[in-house]
Amino acid sequence: MSFQPDETDRKILIELQRDAGRSLDEIAKAVGSSKTPVWNRIRKMRERGIIGAQTVLLDAEALGFDATFFVLIRTSEHDAEWQARFLRALRDRPEVQEAHRLAGDIDYILKVRVRNARAYDVFYQALIAEVKVQSVTALLSMEEIKSTVALPL
Repeated sequence: MSFQPDETDRKILIELQRDAGRSLDEIAKAVGSSKTPVWNRIRKMRERGIIGAQTVLLDAEALGFDATFFVLIRTSEHDAEWQARFLRALRDRPEVQEAHRLAGDIDYILKVRVRNARAYDVFYQALIAEVKVQSVTALLSMEEIKSTVALPL
């Protein structure tokens, strides 16, 4: 059953998406409520799994991760053993920021963040050594125009 936030929940979630590191007092003030009711709503949304782990967003380029590749993967393998190996390979590689199984001609798309093209090649060689794939197409992002994890509440 999906969660249907009321207006106050929606305001709280919007504020948390903007900056979850702010104090509870600041968030309560921004949503027009007091601290205790806001805390209770946040706690309930955490318990229901609406709010997951809190983390920080790092500036990848400032840390030297200058290359983002979108990797399109086709495979002729679809059995459970191959899928388990493939998923394990993706989870074991911190370069993979996102991985999606697709409908259509492409089976998977990965978002891979690395320092440079040489680092991508190291990632690529390790991946294809671990799991058999039919074809791999890597697309280098020339410019990140928009990136967000915020939902349009």
